Amino acid sequence: MSTDQAVPAVRIGGRRLPAVGPARMYVCGITPYDTTHLGHARTFVWADVAARALRHTVGDVRVCRNVTDVDDVLTRAADRAGSPYDSFAAVQQFYFERDLAALNVRAVTYQPRAHNHVEDVVFLAQGLVEAGHGYVREGTVYFRGADVPDRAGVGGEEALALLEEFGDSPGDPAKDDPLDVALWRASAEGQPAWPGPWGTGRPGWHAECAAMALSTFGPAMDLHVGGADLVFPHHAYETAMAETLTDVRPFARAWLHVGVVRRDGARMAKSAGNLVLVSDLLEDHPAAAVRLMLLAAPWASGWDYTPDALDAAAGRLEDLRRAAGRAGASAAAEAEAERVLLDGLDAPSALAIAEGEGGGAARLVMGILALA
Repeated sequence: MSTDQAVPAVRIGGRRLPAVGPARMYVCGITPYDTTHLGHARTFVWADVAARALRHTVGDVRVCRNVTDVDDVLTRAADRAGSPYDSFAAVQQFYFERDLAALNVRAVTYQPRAHNHVEDVVFLAQGLVEAGHGYVREGTVYFRGADVPDRAGVGGEEALALLEEFGDSPGDPAKDDPLDVALWRASAEGQPAWPGPWGTGRPGWHAECAAMALSTFGPAMDLHVGGADLVFPHHAYETAMAETLTDVRPFARAWLHVGVVRRDGARMAKSAGNLVLVSDLLEDHPAAAVRLMLLAAPWASGWDYTPDALDAAAGRLEDLRRAAGRAGASAAAEAEAERVLLDGLDAPSALAIAEGEGGGAARLVMGILALA
């Protein structure tokens, strides 16, 4: 390569990601208390495409996708099912991995489970308390988060509402500030619990991800992936905890926040009762068609599911396969398809080139998007 030739690199969120050695990619995984719905699947399919694009340029990519198997919402779901929380989580995790494998999502390099990283959360909390960024009240350890909304570009009232929505209890009277969040929670009888320096307790959600990412990759990574609904408070507090502890910035060079899936105008969620399960769709549609449907809109955009969208994706998949079987296609078309994929993961534009030009361009796009 000549000295004036650009190093091949993926661009995400306006940041080029050249790497020396393995690229480090962290994906916020599931809390395993229900089976895989399209909201889950869209995030993890796009994460898989990002990893494949990085692999296309830098070769070696290490992907870490965590499992949040210590969480109050999981504990409540397990209680309703009459099952121990850890057994319940293991069963749900099995179904999740089965569905992702069907969608051609590659196995990850690391899959830390929160219950195996309790000690790392303790170390994180101890370090933040010793540095004056955390404090203890009645066995619960809080992280001082008054500046986190400003750092994340979120207004005060919106921040408080989101903290309440995600169970961070801004009205907790034990807190010095409503914007503080728990690093370590004191556990009541019947809740998951481990011995800690402050008494029996369990990790806080944001601290779990910070500790698992730090223990896997050290103080920084190349790409962090998760749903757009996790921008605040989860990713904002995870980042603040890690950067405050290590004094290394940025925690992630780039972020891939995948737009949410909606149904009938409402975000797909178990609480909304509007889930569409991947396993149900796979009963009568090819897995590649489901995957194509999830990639057809830009990754950052919210997307509305309709049954017609899946039928259209199945027909489009056949068109793409015929296009890939055509001879020819110009080198320029192939280069352009590669460029738009690597410049922002623009799958819709790449798919349009693949359909129009066929041949090598279609084969390259279907290969990186794993639709073959």
